[in-house]
Amino acid sequence: QVQLVESGGGLVQAGGSLRLSCAASGGTLSAYGMGWFRQTPGQEREFVAALSRSDGSSYYGDSVVGRFSIFRDNAKMTLYLRMNNLKPEDTAVYYCAAGGKFISRSGKDYDYWGQGTQVTVSS
Repeated sequence: QVQLVESGGGLVQAGGSLRLSCAASGGTLSAYGMGWFRQTPGQEREFVAALSRSDGSSYYGDSVVGRFSIFRDNAKMTLYLRMNNLKPEDTAVYYCAAGGKFISRSGKDYDYWGQGTQVTVSS
């Protein structure tokens, strides 16, 4: 079983930055495609970023491209999301996920999820 635990969320002003972390256990991080998703109450889960299983390819959601960066440290078994130039509309609970697909924008392709970490951006 793979367990994922997010951390690093908080309250920041618009234009600020945060780095989210996702600590993994119970598996080898390099064996999974990894992703970040976010969700606000009453809305559907939104794709944020994805990182491929092996070659370092990445995808980003249209609303975050150019501002966010996804990367991993396989030795530390940790996935990261660096968020720059944050906007109020980035406010959400952010979840990391792991799955067997090489890389995917779809939450349906992920098998393991963390508990989420709250990011709040004030204007």
